[in-house]
Amino acid sequence: MEETHIMSDAAVPAVPPTPAVPLAALLAREDLGLRQIAGPAGGGTVIHGAHTSELSDPHPYLLGGELLLTAGVHIPEGAAGSHAPEASAGADAPEVAGVAGSGAYFDAYVSRIVAAGGAALGFGLAPVHDTVPGALVAACDAHGLPLVEVPPRTTFSGVARAVWQLMARARHAELRRVTEAQQGLAAAASRPDPVRSVLRQLARRVEGRAVLYGPEGTELAASGRDQGEAVTRALAALTAVVHPHPPRGAGNRATGHDAPASAPAQQPPGLSPRTPTPASATDTVDGTHLTAHALGSPPRFALAVATPHRDPGTHTITSVAAVLLSLLTGEQQSGTGAARVSALVRLLLGAAPEEVAPLLGGAAAWLVVHARPTDDASSPDPLTAAALGAALGSALVDHHGDVVRVLVPAGREVTAQPGWTCGVSAPAGPDAWPSADAQAARALARARATRAALVRHGTRTALADLVPARDAAAHARTLLAPLAGSPALVETLRTWLSLHGSWDRTAVALAVHRNTVRQRVGRCAALLGADLDDPDVRMELWFALRQE
Repeated sequence: MEETHIMSDAAVPAVPPTPAVPLAALLAREDLGLRQIAGPAGGGTVIHGAHTSELSDPHPYLLGGELLLTAGVHIPEGAAGSHAPEASAGADAPEVAGVAGSGAYFDAYVSRIVAAGGAALGFGLAPVHDTVPGALVAACDAHGLPLVEVPPRTTFSGVARAVWQLMARARHAELRRVTEAQQGLAAAASRPDPVRSVLRQLARRVEGRAVLYGPEGTELAASGRDQGEAVTRALAALTAVVHPHPPRGAGNRATGHDAPASAPAQQPPGLSPRTPTPASATDTVDGTHLTAHALGSPPRFALAVATPHRDPGTHTITSVAAVLLSLLTGEQQSGTGAARVSALVRLLLGAAPEEVAPLLGGAAAWLVVHARPTDDASSPDPLTAAALGAALGSALVDHHGDVVRVLVPAGREVTAQPGWTCGVSAPAGPDAWPSADAQAARALARARATRAALVRHGTRTALADLVPARDAAAHARTLLAPLAGSPALVETLRTWLSLHGSWDRTAVALAVHRNTVRQRVGRCAALLGADLDDPDVRMELWFALRQE
């Protein structure tokens, strides 16, 4: 039975957050003339920068991942031996004078570089040394540190510039890769079978395997090349760390393999019932890098990915896929998707709203939220609308034009959302949803006019509550009868009064020109035969308008 080790981020040696550049790419630059003369051969070494130091102990000044450049100024007199130019990487260093006596110095020097996480050492020839000290070659071979000979004609600044150029190219390639992957994942999420489409796209973009696990630890879908039984078992074990649910029994995976004997019965080792479940975890098995993400809160689905590489681009692509899958699987987590479809069908077939309300979550009262992007130049799309609904705690989202409407249970607090201007209705039962929708629309218009992030429809007790509703409605119909045939005039008058007679703010709220507002308000005054500058008249009209 193979042992799987769960690695935390703290266990990974720290390197600067810069793109990795293969040392082989630097050696391939003919203009530099660099030559590797010691250390492991092959293309596995990568560097994250270049640093020059003539200190005998550069350890405190290294971040990790650097190509350390030195001309050997720090080497004590008599410690440098000679080096045969024919020596090549990985070859036994020839016996030369001075090597035995200087071995201790170079061994300590190289060991400190390795301990600091240095990726490679570059030794410049001339003006201090004509050849690379043989003892340094032997020490680099012994510690597995690549040693690069820098010819006299090549300056250290030229080497550093080449490293930064290669890093810039790597960064550009990484950004292009991530951008193309994000576009591909978004397109996959809109296809008829979105979950499997996203998994296929993810597996292709990271050149690995992607697996979706269900609530009971069951493998629901997978895509990509099979990585072998050891990786399959490790993926299941890693998923249990972020999603501690026991498998139901043998044969619970789509591959047909029985559950391993080491599968956790309740929770993974090291996780007590009081230990917070991590949102993600990583592991490495047989050179394959594994990552697991919890989907949803509380997690009922999990995504596991096996890739040949672990780099920032792969991490970003996997994270984007996890977000998309969280949205796509959210409807299945509590079975509400089918219930909402049923509610819609019943409404279309003539059922009363109060009859279908229990299928939407059972709340007795609801809030209607109208929202528009704060930046009027941008228009919401279905993905941003769904994200707003998730932030407000509801999947009941309607996106139409520039406005997003969200139906939220009244028990949840609606707060201002960055990048959005919101209007919120008063709590309303299903029979009053149309009125609440109008309240939210007016609250949004007021929020935009006053440049507020969120405006709520007022619900406090007023003098109007002392008048019987039937009498108040009759009085309002009589008073506003001259405007009954012109909804635009009624809405303009209501908005103008709510904004204290401000022409500019009313124009913003109604999305019309301020001269149009003046003409409509003047027309209202003429039809009503009232002086709209009189506060008593305004109060009476506002009382009547609130009864509609």
